[in-house]
Amino acid sequence: MEQKSGSDKIGALPSWAKNAVIYEVNIRQYTAEGTINAFQEHLPRLRDMGIDVLWLMPIFPISVVKRKGSMGSYYAVSDYKAINPQIGNSKDFKKLVEETHRLGMKIILDWVPNHTGWDHHWIVEHPEYYTKDKNGNITDPMDGSGKSMGWDDVADLNYSNLAMQADMIGDMKYWVEKFDIDGFRQDMALLIPMEFWTEANKQLRSIKNDLFLLAESELPEHVNSGSFHAIYSWSLHYILNEIAVGRQSIKDIDHWYATVKSRLHQGSYLLFTSNHDENSWSGSEIERMGEAHKAFAVLVNTMDGISLMYSGQEEPMAHRLKFFDKDEVGFRNYAYAPFYTKLHKLKHENPALWNNEYGGQLTRILPHDHIYAFRRENGPNRVTVLINLSKQRQEITLDTDISGSEVFSGKFVHYRTGDVLPLKPWEYMVVIHS
Repeated sequence: MEQKSGSDKIGALPSWAKNAVIYEVNIRQYTAEGTINAFQEHLPRLRDMGIDVLWLMPIFPISVVKRKGSMGSYYAVSDYKAINPQIGNSKDFKKLVEETHRLGMKIILDWVPNHTGWDHHWIVEHPEYYTKDKNGNITDPMDGSGKSMGWDDVADLNYSNLAMQADMIGDMKYWVEKFDIDGFRQDMALLIPMEFWTEANKQLRSIKNDLFLLAESELPEHVNSGSFHAIYSWSLHYILNEIAVGRQSIKDIDHWYATVKSRLHQGSYLLFTSNHDENSWSGSEIERMGEAHKAFAVLVNTMDGISLMYSGQEEPMAHRLKFFDKDEVGFRNYAYAPFYTKLHKLKHENPALWNNEYGGQLTRILPHDHIYAFRRENGPNRVTVLINLSKQRQEITLDTDISGSEVFSGKFVHYRTGDVLPLKPWEYMVVIHS
């Protein structure tokens, strides 16, 4: 396969992702059929909503041995080089990738490097690939104190085995070479030795050097080293959940910026109000954030980071999707699609909000206990965001002019220094300066 063009700078974001929005796809729960082909019918509307990157939750066969629930966990993989027959086959997947590319979008796979299912062929062929207890029995993943993490439906891989590492990299390369995928989301990347990621991502980029690489991790070294383009913002996400119920405040966001985010020297955070873990185990964004959920959606789509949507947020989907059994998003009206389309259109068109090194830094303005206000600039492009992060009406006295087109109303606004601006509970304003 011909190597695709991209930046030669280690860790630089591929140019195609400079203003990209990611959408996590739960194929099993997306439609009544729960198949690749049924999901493919949604591609045009996702494209029209401004989605650029489809992150597919694991599409591999799921182990039967020690399976949880009736269908098992997506993350209990029995074969890294096959498609789960319940959702389709390799022909279906190839067609999905081709159609995704034809529509101008990219596709990344959710990879599970830390463990396999108990009937993965390595269990029999290469038991030395796995972590074992003092009696020589393969174990499920353990925490730092040697206690089970509770993932007893999977077998822990032993990363001191270099042959296993080579096979793991080979299996990842298979999907790039055969199907021309555009990157990976690496599950529990924080549990894998850094040396593995250095080698794995070097080899993957040698095939296709503009791959997008996302780590489920909050370790700065994963992006500072250039091995990944983005890591998770779990700590910020938990702050937002707490603000929604009144237990934390804007000061905690500022503290996060001053401590956690300041440790990143390149790359960025993945920003979200929901994903498959949060939805299934903690509740939908509507359940967790209540009336604040759209305000926080505006925040994570305008802050300096790469924004993520989860399957069903455009409906919106208020319920928790079952994790080990068949469930369904239940698409009907796509009532929030216009809201997200406006946010994505803004990100696509305004370089101030672009990702990583392509966009502008966030600068806090207008200090206030409840209104989170900031500005991002990139050359002549400037966007000002004000969000009332409280359930009470608030007022803010401006110490700067705000003039331009407000994204959601479409109206031209002009406020002068000294004006008092009122915001209703959880109200937001996003202004493109003219």
